[in-house]
Amino acid sequence: MKYLLQRLAFYALTAWAAITINFVIPRLMPGDPVQALINRFQGQLSTRAIDSLRTLFGLDDEKSLWQQYLDYWGNLFRGDLGTSFTFFPTGVGEIIGQSLPWTLALMGVTTIVSFVLGTVIGIYTGWRRGSWLDGMLPVTTFISSIPYFWLGLLSISLFAVQWRIFPASGGHDAGVVPGLSWEFISSALYHATLPAITIVISAVAGWILGMRNMMVSVSSEDYVLVAQAKGLSERRVMVAYAARNAILPNISNFALSLGFIVGGTLLVEMVFSYPGIGYVLFQAVGAKDYPLMQGVFLIITLAVLAANLLADLAYMALDPRTRREA
Repeated sequence: MKYLLQRLAFYALTAWAAITINFVIPRLMPGDPVQALINRFQGQLSTRAIDSLRTLFGLDDEKSLWQQYLDYWGNLFRGDLGTSFTFFPTGVGEIIGQSLPWTLALMGVTTIVSFVLGTVIGIYTGWRRGSWLDGMLPVTTFISSIPYFWLGLLSISLFAVQWRIFPASGGHDAGVVPGLSWEFISSALYHATLPAITIVISAVAGWILGMRNMMVSVSSEDYVLVAQAKGLSERRVMVAYAARNAILPNISNFALSLGFIVGGTLLVEMVFSYPGIGYVLFQAVGAKDYPLMQGVFLIITLAVLAANLLADLAYMALDPRTRREA
């Protein structure tokens, strides 16, 4: 319990530091977001309206940076993430609520599939060193070095332009109303197939390499040799002794991957024009949209911290050596 409380205190302090940095960094960027919003209206706003906009976004000159910081925390505790500059007058919470499910559905499924598939193949490859599957490692190394966006552009060129098997962009067909209807679900799955395959192919190779190398290291440990000397079945030794210990680093990496699911794969969403939160973040950065950037970064930060906390709990369950009380 003491160890758990220490970890919770550490994550609380980390969350405060991350939120503070999240507040400061956008304000250090050059440019005036309110002026960019005014330019969109081509001088149709009066001076009083401009002053009202600055007050609305918390950027009026009368408030110091410290007062803006306190107001930011107060709004967070009330669940108010502010109003977006880019999609004015829509609130940040509403924008994130619309884009987050797209990213969770795409990145969540592909991350889990990549982890499970890569871990299983890596366990078998590391245990069966010298097999034909182990000889495919140079191919997996090459695939893992390919950037998401390059693989995405290649897949669009082949399967969306040349052969026209999948759509090249968008989250669903035009004219389809989002909802729980089969028409929308089938359209969303059809549009997500190509980016999902791209992500899985690019990510699974890294999981295979990591798990395979850990299995090779663990296989020579004394407790594995003792288990084999006891006459235990090869499958039990591989799973219960070697894989259980070799998978610990992968669990930590998987927890980080779960946290970054919320951020999405920005370049993939840009390449496929996928309506996820990563594409929204790209739009916010281009428009100097402080509230939207802060809202997206906040969700990503909390997701990463929660995922790391779950990884710590998983370590405590799988590896008794991490339980300090013992």
